[in-house]
Amino acid sequence: MKKTLIIAGALAAVLAGPAGVALAAPSISPPRYDWSFSGPFGGFDRDQVQRGFKVFREACAACHGLDKVAFRNFAQPGGPEFSIGQVEALAAEYMVMDGPDDSGAMFERPARLADRWPNPFENYAQAAAANAGKAPPDLSVMAKARTYYRGFPWFITDAFTLYNENGVDYIVALLKGYVDPPEGFDVPPGGHYNEYYPGNIIAMPNVLQDGQISYTPEGADGPTAPETVDQYAKDVTAFLMWTAEPHLEERKRIGFQVMMFLIVFAGLLYFTKKKIWGRLNEQNA
Repeated sequence: MKKTLIIAGALAAVLAGPAGVALAAPSISPPRYDWSFSGPFGGFDRDQVQRGFKVFREACAACHGLDKVAFRNFAQPGGPEFSIGQVEALAAEYMVMDGPDDSGAMFERPARLADRWPNPFENYAQAAAANAGKAPPDLSVMAKARTYYRGFPWFITDAFTLYNENGVDYIVALLKGYVDPPEGFDVPPGGHYNEYYPGNIIAMPNVLQDGQISYTPEGADGPTAPETVDQYAKDVTAFLMWTAEPHLEERKRIGFQVMMFLIVFAGLLYFTKKKIWGRLNEQNA
């Protein structure tokens, strides 16, 4: 009876787990994409994350913030891994409010490594007023926040296939999902039709166009990756996955080490038990 209850409880946890964090499903299911960070041994593609930061900075940062990301994070292992000098130069391009000074006044100064990425708006009300009454969301953890309910039987199989990239798959599909609305579909003023967004009407306009962002380094003969909407969307999404889970590689590495330890420890316990009880059985025979 006890064993049956344990099994039932474990099964209930598996079945209920995904639904606890899922949001409304998109209008149509996004396609699945290949990601370097998927699976138990996956990790970030440094070049892709750096390109994604470039896309974010040129196409997204005018409206969206990264409140949970500090400049120092860009130089830490497991992410873009820019050099300290590069990050210091990047931070110095932005002014942040500090103070009070000796006279009690607030003042602006160039950002430092310890400062967080500056928000494009001073407060929520200003952000909403500048965007037709709807403040653009912070993107720090958006790659994890935009997971969605995949329905039966996928929410069961995902637990065993270790698929948890539905959030990033959705973001890529959303960025590529701006198409002409069907005939007779009414798009309200200030709205934009997107075939993947729930309800199909989204306030954010299409911000990506082919050739919009250069992937050609200074002095290079050509781009390091295709300068297409598809590539931009995948790159910026990989960057947002890093901002949402900056310790992903460390977590997977430690998780693997823990599993190996538990396997070895279980083996030692088994053979220890076998040795001890085998000797006791011989004495009692």
